[in-house]
Amino acid sequence: MKKLVLIRHCQAEGRHRDSPLTYHGINQAHRLAEFLEEKDYQIDKVFSSPYMRSLETIRPYSLKTGVKIVVDSRLSERILSSEPVEDWLDAIETSFEDLDYALPGGESSNDALNRVLELIEEIKQDEDDCETVAFVTHGNLLSILLRHFDHSYGFKQWRLLRKPDVFIIEYDQENCQLQHIW
Repeated sequence: MKKLVLIRHCQAEGRHRDSPLTYHGINQAHRLAEFLEEKDYQIDKVFSSPYMRSLETIRPYSLKTGVKIVVDSRLSERILSSEPVEDWLDAIETSFEDLDYALPGGESSNDALNRVLELIEEIKQDEDDCETVAFVTHGNLLSILLRHFDHSYGFKQWRLLRKPDVFIIEYDQENCQLQHIW
C-alpha cells in the first residue's frame, strides 16, 4: 500500500449506526465520487465502517468504478461510553490530551487507534499489494488516526472537520506524508 485515502462520511440524519445520509449528504456523496474520479487516485480497495452513513457515502463511487466495498467493524466510530455522557465535548477533549482516558464501557483513543492500525498492518501484509486503499469512517476515529501520523492533530482539528472530509497519506519506504485534499 502506497496511498491511504481517509474519508469522513457525508452529512447524516443522526449519530445512530443506522442513520442515513440527508438529502444534502446524498448530493455530497455523488460529488465525492466525482472528485475521487477526477483526481484519478485509482483506489484499488475500499474499506468502510458498517454504519449506514459511511456505506452510503462511498456507494456512488463504488457503483461508478466497480470497486467493491469491504465492511470492517474496526472502522466504526469510537465508543465514548456505554452510559450517557453529560458533557461529551469535555470527555472528547480529555481523550485527546490523555490517549488512555476511557469512560465506563468506552474506548480510549489508544484502543480505537490500535484497531485501525491492526487493519492497516493487515492490508500492508496482504499479497494483493494494493497501491491505493480508502477508509470510510467517522470524525473522532479519523482524528485519532490523523494524530498518529501528525501530532499537531487534536481536539481543535477534530472540531474543524467537515462532512465529508478527505485526507491522503502517501507512504515511501520509512516515511509518510499527510495531505488534506477535500
